[in-house]
Amino acid sequence: MVTHLPRLVVTAPASGHGKTTVATGIMAALRREGLAVGGFKVGPDFIDPGYHSLATGRPGRNLDPFLTSESLVTPLLLHGAAAHGPTDVAVIEGVMGLFDGRIDHDGFASTAHVASLTRSPVVVVVDVSHLSRTAAAIVHGLATFEPGLHVAGVVLNKAASARHTREVRSALEATGVPVLGVLPRDAGIEAPSRHLGLVPAQERAEAAATVDHLAERVAEHVDLAALLAVAHAAPPLGGMPWSPAAAISSAGYAAGPTRPRPVVAVAGGRSFTFRYTETDELMRAAGLDPVVFDPLDDEALPPGTAGLYLGGGFPEVHAESLSSNGSMRQSISRAVAGGMPTVAECAGMLYLCRTVDGVPMVGALPLSAAMGPRLTLGYRTAVSVTDSVVAVDGQRVTGHEFHRTTVTALSRAAGEPSPGWRLDGIPDGLALDPAGTGRATVHASYLHTHWAGHPALAARFATAVHEHARRPVAAAVTS
Repeated sequence: MVTHLPRLVVTAPASGHGKTTVATGIMAALRREGLAVGGFKVGPDFIDPGYHSLATGRPGRNLDPFLTSESLVTPLLLHGAAAHGPTDVAVIEGVMGLFDGRIDHDGFASTAHVASLTRSPVVVVVDVSHLSRTAAAIVHGLATFEPGLHVAGVVLNKAASARHTREVRSALEATGVPVLGVLPRDAGIEAPSRHLGLVPAQERAEAAATVDHLAERVAEHVDLAALLAVAHAAPPLGGMPWSPAAAISSAGYAAGPTRPRPVVAVAGGRSFTFRYTETDELMRAAGLDPVVFDPLDDEALPPGTAGLYLGGGFPEVHAESLSSNGSMRQSISRAVAGGMPTVAECAGMLYLCRTVDGVPMVGALPLSAAMGPRLTLGYRTAVSVTDSVVAVDGQRVTGHEFHRTTVTALSRAAGEPSPGWRLDGIPDGLALDPAGTGRATVHASYLHTHWAGHPALAARFATAVHEHARRPVAAAVTS
């Protein structure tokens, strides 16, 4: 199968040059032109896709060869471009600098790696607020460093004046890389940040207005027609789109259908903003009904809940509000204690702890959590050390850590629970069997996993949810 998908990658020499600002603005501006735009992010980042979603009206998606595999990057791009109707143009925002990837692995999972895998032309964003002619040297280096990579244009960000712009443009002429736009200094188009990067769009009431402003500024200062010409020059892509149904089937999922579809309560709202779009799609393909609930405002889990998925977010920021919702905390505590299949990744694990920074949480895990001075960030290889709701003993997966908290065990009694994973050999999280089912029904860890890359996790979780839904006591757990 051959697919003609117009596409381009937005990158930069390093973090801080304005990739997210420019990429999101391009997406929003093209959408204003009446185009169907697909937004993608290189790497494991959860925050930027939230802004992409606001800009495009479609879920943001991630492309990461470490979290999934090299062979899945193009199929996931094609799937994302087709999942919500035809896409006129795909805009892929890079990560860090163009060639920065997994440490000690020669740029594996870098923006350049993903651009190469997807055969996508590259547009470089350069912050020129402290540069003039040197910007041309940077662009020349990026364009020539790796053979086969096509740097098709540059957008100058934070230009100081017309004179400054002329100086940079003149220097860039020698590189042969065209200038596709020049954005002046404008603090009004920057999103605020905090300890883990940008503030998620879901937490900002003014986020939609910010994206609208970005669209206006990009439409005014960037040559959209030239950008589209770059995107349309991308070569056709071969192969089939990724299919959640095929993925869940290939993972050995064979549980019979349950009617009605069991509900998986998926944490959302301002405090739980991180999960991959494909996670929900795999659940649906396995006969489940993922329903988003808000632990801040909802009083109880959705009716018919037979599984819990608590993904990433910022419970440490919203700890007081989460704690004050005692009704929801009790609803979740009862469900977990009753053996409901539960996956808790990073923020989800913190929410299930006894306390976060001394503030009471759900209390389903014998752990306390606290903010720390150091950011833990990076790719991890994980191995399961027991049979659990998502993995079998010895199963190996890849994932990502991104947090500034630490957890402390509150007891070291005999027969203590197994870790959720061993991350590069280090125990992390917990695998618990609170209801005595014979298998850990709660899997909690700092590790974020991309289930499209490891559909066996989704298949095992789905099987457990269907089994739980058929139990006579399942309905009573959430009543």
